[in-house]
Amino acid sequence: MNIDDMVLVSIDDHVVEPPEMFARHVPAKWAEYAPHVITDDRGIDQWMYRGKQTGVVGLNAVVSWPPEEWGLDPAIFAEMRPGVYDVHERVRDMDRNGILASMCFPTFAGFSARHLNQLKDDITLVMVSAYNDWHIDEWAAAYPDRFIPLALMPTWNPEAMIKEIERVAKKGVRAITMPELPHLEGLPSYHDLDYWGPVFQALSDNNLVMCCHIGTGFAALDLAKDAPIDNLMVLAPQISSLCAQDLLWGPAMRTYPDLKFAFSEGGIGWIPFYLDRSDRHYTNQRWLRRDFGGKLPSEVFREHSLACYVTDPTALKLRHEIGIDTIAWECDYPHSDCFWPDAPEKVHAELVAAGASDSDINKITWENSARFFNWDPFTKIPREQATVGALRAKATDVDTSIRSRAEWARLFAEKQAVPTS
Repeated sequence: MNIDDMVLVSIDDHVVEPPEMFARHVPAKWAEYAPHVITDDRGIDQWMYRGKQTGVVGLNAVVSWPPEEWGLDPAIFAEMRPGVYDVHERVRDMDRNGILASMCFPTFAGFSARHLNQLKDDITLVMVSAYNDWHIDEWAAAYPDRFIPLALMPTWNPEAMIKEIERVAKKGVRAITMPELPHLEGLPSYHDLDYWGPVFQALSDNNLVMCCHIGTGFAALDLAKDAPIDNLMVLAPQISSLCAQDLLWGPAMRTYPDLKFAFSEGGIGWIPFYLDRSDRHYTNQRWLRRDFGGKLPSEVFREHSLACYVTDPTALKLRHEIGIDTIAWECDYPHSDCFWPDAPEKVHAELVAAGASDSDINKITWENSARFFNWDPFTKIPREQATVGALRAKATDVDTSIRSRAEWARLFAEKQAVPTS
């Protein structure tokens, strides 16, 4: 397959939420409690929620920065490429990168809304719903043919979760984002059906996918205190297997036949060993009497799961052993793992090197995602206009220059100084 003929759907990107996002979605009686951005005495933009700070680190927004400036230092909006937080610029960046559609996970709120959910009360219920309304009605609705809507949940309140699942499903949401290992957040584990069972049933009834994004389970890694950050970043995808274990060997996948899970940004390299080990354990340890309904654990896993990767050259050679219908690509814009503006070249090179057929390429780059999230990519955009080549042809004027944080800040200041007509 020619690069220009590929269709790319990325089911893991991120939005750095613009400062004004809550203004139109929080009722007046709750407005004083809404998360807001302040600029501290160091000149750093910080999100605040009821006195608690949840900043935006540099690694959340490195796209177009020189690699030597990547790091955990806080980033201010002026230093970021506008596509990080401006939906119109985001779509232009998607065009330049040949990406038809994107699912965008939160930043300041936490991948599973943990930064909001630390305060467990009615105010937080309002803010979680307001976040979802902004994401659905402004971010995704600005270009409904280019975004797959995703919702947050008040994970500490099952009844409220069910109500929010039903509400956002009616608004067109296709997935929710949830913790990898909720017991690390002081919640019941996914083995507890008294707590999670009604939530799993609501997800099944409303055909919503439960996305478990790496990073929410970092606490599972008891790393050496003097270990470099490399240890955390390299090992983070391994947590996906811990999450999968609780969902596969716990009651979730074995009890709810229509329940679907996406393991976001965890890659696919862990899956062959994990499934081999699961099947060996199941067939060899019959005395434990686990019931997989006459199937192997690997078969049940494939029925319920979508595994998402950015780059996985070795594992792609085992794509049929993993399950060709279980693999989907993601870009991870604007994080340090993403390839922008040359994702098509990277994706194509890995798949060709792995010997992938055109059918395999289509499944991995868009078909599996479209099927799993019940989303038709060609409702408004004809297939011939949705390809890498067609999208890039619309975006030849997009600036792909590498600029320092200071240079981005200078351009931002110049733009702000230009009077509007």
